[in-house]
Amino acid sequence: MAIIEVKDLTKIYGNGDNAVRALDSINLSVEEGKFVAVMGPSGCGKSTLLHLIGGLDRPTSGSVMIEGKDISKMKDDQLTELRRRKMGFIFQFFNLIPVLNAAENAALPLILDGVKQERAKAKAMEWLQKNQLGDRSTHRPDELSGGQQQRVAIARAMISDPLIILADEPTGNLDTRSGDEIASVLRSLVSDWGRTVLMVTHDPRIAAYADRIIFLKDGKIVDDTLMSSDAPENARRLKEKVESL
Repeated sequence: MAIIEVKDLTKIYGNGDNAVRALDSINLSVEEGKFVAVMGPSGCGKSTLLHLIGGLDRPTSGSVMIEGKDISKMKDDQLTELRRRKMGFIFQFFNLIPVLNAAENAALPLILDGVKQERAKAKAMEWLQKNQLGDRSTHRPDELSGGQQQRVAIARAMISDPLIILADEPTGNLDTRSGDEIASVLRSLVSDWGRTVLMVTHDPRIAAYADRIIFLKDGKIVDDTLMSSDAPENARRLKEKVESL
């Protein structure tokens, strides 16, 4: 079953001679419980696609269906509720609140949704422990490594039990070892907890953890490749494909 379905999706920024067609009639479906990576050169429309699927921006034309519902026609308050209940977001720069500790950062979506702090923090601790951060729950972001901060961000994204995780260059601000650890965590969200992950990345090594790779170029899908279970071999194939596009 397709949990995400994009039909004739187009996004144009600006008008007239200054118009930029970031996405050009994209058609795409993502099955539930799959890990899909989106790759392509800078400016190809990767992040634009992710933002439109996440309801963070609205398309110029076309539709984005989440569980069969067209979110491009939803009102702002409906979109806000959808994002809060159905989606988790992970960004390159973590976006943690500096004055809050790890548990407080992870608990924030539930607290904003009206859940009592005691229950929200208990759920935050559950996800921090799943991310091997139970012993760092009282540390603020500046007391954590980059990889640990991203694990807090993943706990925050998962705390509402969303069906979909949208990750925009989640390893782009990390060293190689930390990046591989985060990619492995994202893989486990799919394999162990049945979530659907859609990730934008420029790194073939990180994309190799996915089940499927979609390549964008000039706002269009130019390749759609299924991956094997062999991540190193996938990375080699992806590097060759990236160089050929």
